[in-house]
Amino acid sequence: MAEPGSLLQTAVVFLLAAVLIVPLAKRLQLGAVLGYLLAGVLIGPAALRLVDDPQSVSHISELGVVLLLFIIGLELSPRRLWVMRKSVFGVGMAQVLLTGLVIGAVAMFGFAQPLKTALVLGLGLALSSTAFGLQLLAERKELTSPHGRLAFAILLFQDIAAIPLIALVPLLSSTGTAPDAGSDLGQLFKVLGSIGLVVIGGRYLLRPVFRIVAKTGLREVSTATALLVVIGTAWLMELAGISMALGAFLAGLLLADSEYRHELESQIEPFKGLLLGLFFISVGMTADIRLLFAQPVLVLGLTALLILLKLPLLVLLGRLPGGLGAHSALRLGVVLAAGGEFAFVVFQMAREQGLFEPRLHSLLVLVITLSMAVTPLLVLLVARLCKVKEQPREVPAEYREIDSDAPRVVIAGMGRMGQMVARVLRAQRVPFIALDTEVDTIELSRSLGRMPIFYGDPLRPEILHAAKTEQAEYFIVATDDPEISLKTTELVRRLYPHLKVIARARNRQHVHHLLDAGALPIRETFHSSLEMSRQVLLGLGLDEAQANQRIKRFQRHDEEVLEAQHRVYNDKAAVLQTAREARTELETLFDADSSEAPPQA
Repeated sequence: MAEPGSLLQTAVVFLLAAVLIVPLAKRLQLGAVLGYLLAGVLIGPAALRLVDDPQSVSHISELGVVLLLFIIGLELSPRRLWVMRKSVFGVGMAQVLLTGLVIGAVAMFGFAQPLKTALVLGLGLALSSTAFGLQLLAERKELTSPHGRLAFAILLFQDIAAIPLIALVPLLSSTGTAPDAGSDLGQLFKVLGSIGLVVIGGRYLLRPVFRIVAKTGLREVSTATALLVVIGTAWLMELAGISMALGAFLAGLLLADSEYRHELESQIEPFKGLLLGLFFISVGMTADIRLLFAQPVLVLGLTALLILLKLPLLVLLGRLPGGLGAHSALRLGVVLAAGGEFAFVVFQMAREQGLFEPRLHSLLVLVITLSMAVTPLLVLLVARLCKVKEQPREVPAEYREIDSDAPRVVIAGMGRMGQMVARVLRAQRVPFIALDTEVDTIELSRSLGRMPIFYGDPLRPEILHAAKTEQAEYFIVATDDPEISLKTTELVRRLYPHLKVIARARNRQHVHHLLDAGALPIRETFHSSLEMSRQVLLGLGLDEAQANQRIKRFQRHDEEVLEAQHRVYNDKAAVLQTAREARTELETLFDADSSEAPPQA
């Protein structure tokens, strides 16, 4: 047993490595998973040797995987799966089976691996990183794009497929020359009984228990109950001889539609994140980085082989059953071509069960880590190539042909703010023309009524001319991109100096730039924030007149401060000084209001 001092030292080393390396990896857009793996490599036996025994934390770190699968179960409500059934169980299942078959065949016939090892290897490498892939898509704002939605569906099925795969590993590792039918039948009943106990308990016991615990109002008891459910079902499954993760997943699935789902998720999430990070660090510690220096051709060649095997299959599935365009399918393939975190879980179990030799396991961990490391670079490369070559979606002729009477107002951008302005103008029968570069947005806006909305980039002078901008009185810049908004304002003011330009402003700095360009900036969240504040004041006891007076005073004061800051906004010290003086002045004004008319009780 380790000494208390060594345990504390190990904990300090792990936490210090995570605190230093993971933020750096995220800043470099490599993702938290890769940061944890890199931290494990650095502190492990292959590098600095700050922790010599990776197995010393393996049992605790496995709880991270258990909690992860519980969270996945919570998110997989049957209703949600049914809505996405075609993408999840169609394309997702095809991807896992086809990719697993191809990689398994290459492992078996190309590298002479046994059938069981090749099966686990193929299916494990068919899985991609959910955390890594979704993070990349979110950072690039592509989660709602066609390839982003399909990637989410595929990752969802992979998360589901990981459960039986984790349960399959111990079954494949069982050895024996003459199987005992009675023993096998007893084990089967044991497994079925355990699953039945979890299902029945989850349906009839968990909700009443959580209801009783919730009435106590003690958050720590509620958290302890959530952990008891997860770890208890995992322990029960382990007693039955199957995966702990399967029990946690079933518990989550049974509570997916309960009223306590979000509360459970918020209570488990911190433990899951910390323990899962510990798991990835322990995996990184087992990665033999010396292999990369000893056999660089082999390691880099296997990394390239993994990506080259998965990428064409993902592109093919994205094109045919997924219905994506060529470039969208390529983006899908690049995001999902690397290995994933569940492969670490599966391969760690395979090593412990004797299916993988230690050297094979180290090689696979290193290959998956490298494949994840190069993925952000490949995503950037493909995005740049697609930006040059990709043709936009075919725009119907009626969207391109700008045909309208002379407008009094031209709107650039038909997002949330543009649509609101258009609806008001239409209600007042004010003639206007709206421009947008998203076909889907134009279709949606036109479906709400026959509005004069056309396809066109307001940064092109010929489009502005076709929209008869010179005959308008107002030009509304409602685009959500600050840079495009500023460029549009500058172009319109240069070509049509008589026009009054009203522009959507993202923040105070954007306001200053728009003022310089000659536009009237409207802060997109300012007025809604004032209304929220007014409602709070009313709820806290002020009457209507008092609340309105305070809000108007704040608004007037803030606008005066903004005007003063505009004169010095390039001088950071002057802006900070102005903000400090304004805060003091505002407090004085509100104190005066309070002394004149105290809030009602």
